[in-house]
Amino acid sequence: MEIAGCHQLTLPYPSKCQGMHGHNWIVTVYCKAEQLDENGMVADFHVIKEKIHGYLDHGNFNDLLPFNPTAENIARWITEQIPGCYKASVQESEGNVAVYVVDDKCYEL
Repeated sequence: MEIAGCHQLTLPYPSKCQGMHGHNWIVTVYCKAEQLDENGMVADFHVIKEKIHGYLDHGNFNDLLPFNPTAENIARWITEQIPGCYKASVQESEGNVAVYVVDDKCYEL
């Protein structure tokens, strides 16, 4: 999904990223389960979009998230929001992608 949003990073060294700036983030959510649910799904895409896109889109990530909003931290946060999510990738610009992987096990819904 594509999410428009702004952020500024808190870093211990000088960086342009310390100033407020925005991206059109590309987010990919990976979910798995040992069995499909009663609807034949691992996860409902609508629920994922609402929890992630619906919450973050066109927002200031510094106001919406309780941590330094790096792509890596955002990817981790996404895995924590979606049951069965074991991996999330967050691209903040072309060639800058962070991937967070929880582990290799399957989750029960």
